Amino acid sequence: MALYTTIHLHNVPEARTDDYARWFDDAHRDALKGLRGLVAADRFEVTAEQIMPDVPQPWRYLSVYDFDLPDPLIDLPALGPLIASARDAGLIEDDDTERLYSYELYFDWKASPNWQKDKPLSGVNIILANYTPGRFDEWLTWYTDVHSVEVSNCPGNVGMKIGALSPFQIEPRRHCIGDQLVMTGQQTDDLAFTVMDFGMRALGKSPSGIAMEPRSSAGSLARTVHYFKKISGPDYWPGGIAYAGDWSPYPGRG
Repeated sequence: MALYTTIHLHNVPEARTDDYARWFDDAHRDALKGLRGLVAADRFEVTAEQIMPDVPQPWRYLSVYDFDLPDPLIDLPALGPLIASARDAGLIEDDDTERLYSYELYFDWKASPNWQKDKPLSGVNIILANYTPGRFDEWLTWYTDVHSVEVSNCPGNVGMKIGALSPFQIEPRRHCIGDQLVMTGQQTDDLAFTVMDFGMRALGKSPSGIAMEPRSSAGSLARTVHYFKKISGPDYWPGGIAYAGDWSPYPGRG
């Protein structure tokens, strides 16, 4: 079995936002029940709080689908027609902004002690990331052993998962600016503080006195960062996050 996360970055016509929400929480969730290997599905909206507030956010909405699949070549494409039904109904903005990317995970959620097992995620932030050419092993080791821990320990952050762009992609296929996905989960009602303290820890200026290790130069600066809040209906994360200390690296590429 292999762990995959598919992210659907998109916009919705302003007059159809309520229609899209109903579609996702009703007809779409019912259709998702027929997909083999689906273990999670949720929907998010971009937040005003961003680590780089002056950088435009091209997508208002993000949907996240998690799979545990014996053969992604067979099963991943089955999600495509389900999303296409929203596109055909005019629920997705027809302006070439839509992006649909699938990533094979190196490991499942790696959680920090911040994670409250009885509560869902309040949001996620994603990085469409790249590593410096020739330094993949160094990049993954830094993220796995160092950066995932210090990021997940920031107030409001609760866990991280990382994956590589899969050779199995769903139509419509469009250029992806980051062949690595870094996703951090939040459980917070004060995202502004979470974002602020994360930035201050990275700069070594947090009032907590906690400073992150210097950023590894194995991580390329060619990346984009996006924060989203959860907006979908009844929670659909049956497994939740694997608690810290109870995870193992997933055998992805490298």
